[in-house]
Amino acid sequence: MCIFCKIANGEIPNNTVLETEHYLAFHDIYPKAPIHILIIPKQHVDSFQEATPDMMAGLTTFTQKVASLVGLDQAGYRLITNNGDDGGQEIHHLHFHLLGGGKLKWDHLHEDTHRSI
Repeated sequence: MCIFCKIANGEIPNNTVLETEHYLAFHDIYPKAPIHILIIPKQHVDSFQEATPDMMAGLTTFTQKVASLVGLDQAGYRLITNNGDDGGQEIHHLHFHLLGGGKLKWDHLHEDTHRSI
């Protein structure tokens, strides 16, 4: 069982922002912005590539509620998901990073700028 499944099942404590029957939002323990929240479906799905349209519809509404709840809906925020190893996905359970609380920079995205894509 992956770490996000354990968190969703209550086996590992978290700092919950919002929880429903199907989704969970909690503060990242290694924040990259003043507000950094992880948003996951409770059902295990490896990555965005495997997400269903129904799951994403519910996750969209849930994410918008989270953004409003923490006061980012008006000022703006960044929503990121990493997909697969080359996309930087470290935990293979679909999750989104909701980042905000200040003007966010857009850092260089690729370590090797000379590699052809």
